[in-house]
Amino acid sequence: MSPTRPTLADVAAAAGVSVSTASLAFSGAGPIAPATRQRVLDAAVQLDYSGPNPLGQQLRRGRSGIVGVVVGDSLGRSFRDPVSIQVLDGLVSTLGPLDLGVLLIPGSSDPAGPAVDPLIETAAMDVAVLMWGGTTDDPMLGALRRRGIPAVIVEGKKADDVASVGIDDRGGMRQATEHLRSLGHTRIATVTLPFNRQRNEGLVDEDRMTHLEWEITKRRLGGVTDAGVTPVAVYETPASLVEHGRSAGLVLLSGDDRPTAVACQSDLLASGVVLAARELGLRIPQDISISGFDGLDLPWLAPDVLTSVAQPLAEKGAAIGHAVEDLLAGEPPTSRELPVELRIGTTTGPVPA
Repeated sequence: MSPTRPTLADVAAAAGVSVSTASLAFSGAGPIAPATRQRVLDAAVQLDYSGPNPLGQQLRRGRSGIVGVVVGDSLGRSFRDPVSIQVLDGLVSTLGPLDLGVLLIPGSSDPAGPAVDPLIETAAMDVAVLMWGGTTDDPMLGALRRRGIPAVIVEGKKADDVASVGIDDRGGMRQATEHLRSLGHTRIATVTLPFNRQRNEGLVDEDRMTHLEWEITKRRLGGVTDAGVTPVAVYETPASLVEHGRSAGLVLLSGDDRPTAVACQSDLLASGVVLAARELGLRIPQDISISGFDGLDLPWLAPDVLTSVAQPLAEKGAAIGHAVEDLLAGEPPTSRELPVELRIGTTTGPVPA
């Protein structure tokens, strides 16, 4: 049998003080003489006592020390996306010094499954972060509101009772499309992120356009039309992955009436279109121009370098962390929007003669 683990009461008895005084010695708060604190700490060393249970401390303060992060898709797909990884890295790097941990919660990836993960309904968390494209009537946000848990929406629709962090993605998509127009392109197709949790894949018709719900997709499509372009084709993908961009490219670029340019809503989708163009024997950018969004470093796509709208991924993660910090400090919800930048690569050029 292992010896009984020493308790705070054991330390207090050994130091000749009350339990409340011993607790103050460990917390560093409240009036306690330095000599008394040192006596308590010396007794703890002699008894091999490591300190009060951190979970108990957190619960006494009325907090769990946990931030729930809903990643927006299955964890498997999210961790194949460098955008998600870099934003999460910036978020976690900001929360760590605040002594906050992260509970990763998968988003709804099965249209036939529940819209709200059970963890959102039951898990202890001080603040929740909805990472990707939520709407103000999102059932996950509704569950958090019922529980009274403050929330941060990332790249979703703004609401008075939640904090929001986003980028000027509509303006960035407009810049990319204007760049294509400046090169003489008028037959421009676009490859989009999902429209809603159904995550369809294929060419979009008028009926499907009425089901456009997710804000990030809606804004980026709006950026195309802001540039004065009505796309000759819209192809919806179920996720931002290379294979979905390749599938889109094979459909869009196979016909005789193919577009001369494709504006994609992510770099992974754009790189998939590049791979499809290569398979079809098309030269980039002589035969087809392709633009992306995110500003990722994709050395495996060489010799091509995507023309892309770059967003500050790590800084966005840090901004989410600071929004969490503000909510925990009792500050009212605020909105933060970060700028984007068009970077010209090798994948866009003049319209073919």
